[in-house]
Amino acid sequence: MVVSISVADVGQRISLRRRLPTGEYSDVVGVLESWSGGTLRVRRRDGEVVDVPETIMVAAKVVPPRPPPRRRPRDDG
Repeated sequence: MVVSISVADVGQRISLRRRLPTGEYSDVVGVLESWSGGTLRVRRRDGEVVDVPETIMVAAKVVPPRPPPRRRPRDDG
């Protein structure tokens, strides 16, 4: 697993995998709002803010912006 993000990626949408105290992994996807004092702050699409200590980050990368919502076809019948 590779961490391929840096402080320069603040403002970008990222995917981050972290190791939980249970030994399990958990993914966080959202906009990297800040990275300071050893903590990354990520805002998920639902508005939830997740603080992730960089010591538990095992993989991370920049991902493309969220696609626009799909429009359902109109029923003209």
